[in-house]
Amino acid sequence: METYTDEAPAGASTAKREFPSIHFYDQDFVDVYNQTWAWSGDFWRKPTVRSKFGSKFFVHPESTSITQFDSIMSTFFMVYSNRIYQPGPQLDIFYEKQEANGAIRCEYSIKDGKPVSSKDNPELVQPPLFAWAEYNIYHKIGNKKRIRDVMPILEKYYEWLEETFQDESGLYAVPLTATMMPNAPRKGCYYPVDFNTQQAINALYMAQLGEILNDKEISFRYNRQFFSLKTRINNLMWNDKDGIYYDLDKKQEQVHVKTIASFWPLLAELPNEERSEKLIAHLSNEKTFGVENPFPTLAADEEAFSDRGTGFRGSVLSPFTFMVVKGLEKYGKYEFARECSIRHMYYILDTLHPEGKEKGKVWEAYLPRKDGHAQWPGKKDWPRADYLPYVGLATIALMIENIIGLYVSLPRKTVDWIVPTLEIMGIESLSLKRNMITILSNKSGRGWEIRLESEKLYYFTIDVLGKKRKTLPIPSGKCSMLIDKL
Repeated sequence: METYTDEAPAGASTAKREFPSIHFYDQDFVDVYNQTWAWSGDFWRKPTVRSKFGSKFFVHPESTSITQFDSIMSTFFMVYSNRIYQPGPQLDIFYEKQEANGAIRCEYSIKDGKPVSSKDNPELVQPPLFAWAEYNIYHKIGNKKRIRDVMPILEKYYEWLEETFQDESGLYAVPLTATMMPNAPRKGCYYPVDFNTQQAINALYMAQLGEILNDKEISFRYNRQFFSLKTRINNLMWNDKDGIYYDLDKKQEQVHVKTIASFWPLLAELPNEERSEKLIAHLSNEKTFGVENPFPTLAADEEAFSDRGTGFRGSVLSPFTFMVVKGLEKYGKYEFARECSIRHMYYILDTLHPEGKEKGKVWEAYLPRKDGHAQWPGKKDWPRADYLPYVGLATIALMIENIIGLYVSLPRKTVDWIVPTLEIMGIESLSLKRNMITILSNKSGRGWEIRLESEKLYYFTIDVLGKKRKTLPIPSGKCSMLIDKL
């Protein structure tokens, strides 16, 4: 497994190792991006001797445990730290706790490293997204040996999920707590649409990891699992009249409550083009999910929807917005994905820069229709302030990938830039393994120009406003290109 180098988690970067800097026409976006990296130094904790955690780990300073979902999701922005913060060891903590039957529990005590028991979730399961995270880490950091090392762990984990939660129907039954939406009004839900789709995502990326290893047997096996789940979810959970996926009850009848869980199938590429258009239409429909702050955990026309958020009855949480945006990408909806990312960022900025003397904060969850953090009456510790494992998905990952529009694959030595609008923006000193690159767009006397700087050759694909697309080899050194000449 990837070894952890204790280089940074003290917060401050060294002269040699610095976080990549971004350029954007709205300075507030740049400031919150920089601030997230500055805050993140306070989130690294040293393991106790009793916990037997193999490395430092990234959690909120007030947390008493480390959780699987938060750890997985935080890797999606940690990959942009120029290796100051290694995302792999964050997952290794869970792999090292794997039990003989393949189980990986979703929450471990920071004090003694033991699983934290839960009456609502006796098997301690959470969304099975390790393979998705590992695939992303591979493309941003390029460590093939790591895939080889973790594959046996992920296979055992997949088998445990099958044996423990899959029944004769071929579907998975887990408690509502396992979906990360504990008080969502999903009464009667027995087969959750999100967990079943997440296991399909697990299979999809296990097959992709098999391909990276050039192991045709692994790739074939998990592709078969993926298509089996895809067929069941599409046949049983899709509602053509409502244009959405629903949970199922114990009798495999649909539970007609529209939640953010219904959009995980986009990320798994389950709906065909016709169905995807119907599903995506909900995201711009102000009566359901197209509210001011994208996207609420419950549709606005549901009886239980709350403008206060009330936990998972309307609150907006960055991991779910991130998931929807990544699903929109799969269907080529880059412009809409960007627009939603920007809208969500403005709500984050509003609480960071409040009016008056109040100190600004970022939050675990936000209101769907107005500024401010969400509420959950009777739950005083929610939402958590400055909750970076979630907020960093918006302020760093969505910022680089969707607002600026850069997609990096280190193994392929490629950077794709989908330029959504001609503005001053870009990234500086981004590490492509041992190659530091800079990509900036600017207006010069000759027109719109892209300046590039690199230490080694890589391939750059530029897509300007969906009208011009070109792939070019970028040599080492500095160069520039005029967009009009492409």
